[in-house]
Amino acid sequence: MEKTESNQNASGAFSRLFEVLQTLRASGGCPWDLDQTPLSMRRDLMEESFEAIDAITEGKNSHAKEELGDAVFNILLIAYMYEQAGDFTVAELFDEITQKLVRRHPHVFKRDDSNLTQDEVLSQWDKIKDDVEKRKKDSVLDQIPQGFPPLLKAYKMLSKAAKSHFDWPSVDEAKSKVREEFAEIEEAEKSVDAGKKSPDEKPFTVKSSNAELDAAQLNLEEEFGDFLLASVNWARMRKIDPTIALERACRKFYKRFTFVEKSMKESGFEMSGENLSKMEDFWQKAKECHL
Repeated sequence: MEKTESNQNASGAFSRLFEVLQTLRASGGCPWDLDQTPLSMRRDLMEESFEAIDAITEGKNSHAKEELGDAVFNILLIAYMYEQAGDFTVAELFDEITQKLVRRHPHVFKRDDSNLTQDEVLSQWDKIKDDVEKRKKDSVLDQIPQGFPPLLKAYKMLSKAAKSHFDWPSVDEAKSKVREEFAEIEEAEKSVDAGKKSPDEKPFTVKSSNAELDAAQLNLEEEFGDFLLASVNWARMRKIDPTIALERACRKFYKRFTFVEKSMKESGFEMSGENLSKMEDFWQKAKECHL
C-alpha cells in the first residue's frame, strides 16, 4: 500500500513539474528558457550537478532536496528540448533507462543469482554491456569518452585498468609512486632553470627561441602530468573521487579568498605584494571561521 501511494505521489508531482516545464518552453513562455538549446545548457547541467554534490556532502537534507531538484529540472528540460526537435521523447528516454536497468540487474529482476557480491555485480554489469549490448571495444580504455575532462578521464582510465587487475597491490605502493613522481618533477625543474639564459626567460616564445629550454619545459610538463596521474590513482585507491575532491577544494578556496578580498577592502588595504602578510592573516581568520 505504501509503495502504491508513493508511486501515485511521485507520478502526480512529476506531471506538475512537466507541465510547468512545457509552459516555460511554449509560445509566450519564459524568454530565457525558450532561447536555450541542449548545447547552451551544458554548463548549467554541470554546475547544478556539482551544487547537488556539494549539498549532499554538507549533509543538509533540505539543501540536498533543493539542489537535486535543480539538477533534475535541468536534465528534464534538456530532454524536452530533444522532444520538441523531434529527436526522441521524454517517455522514450525513461523507457530506455528502465529497460537498461532491468537488463543489467538480472540478479534482482530475474533472480538468476541473488547472492552476488558487490564486485560480482559490477563484473556482471560490464559483461552485459560487452556481450548483450555489444559495446565491447578493442581496449577497455576505449569505453571512456574522449570528451571527458582530463581529471575525470584519468580516474576512469585507472579504474578500468584496475578492473583488469592492472593495479598496485597496496595503497602504500601507490603513495610511493606519488613521491617518486614528485622527485622527478624537482629534477625536471632543475633542468628548466639550468636551460634559462636569463632568470625571466620564458619558454616557447619567439623572443626566447631557446630549444634547450623548450625541451626542458616540455619534460617538466610531462612530469607534472605523471605526478597528477599518480595522485589520481592514490585517491582512487583511497575511495576518493578526485573530481569531487578538487571541486570541494575550489569552493573552499573561493570562500576564503573572497573573505580575504572583502576584509582587505574593509580594512583599507590594497591587494598587493607588500600587504601579503595582511592577506595571510585574513586567510587564517577565514580558516578559523570554518569557511
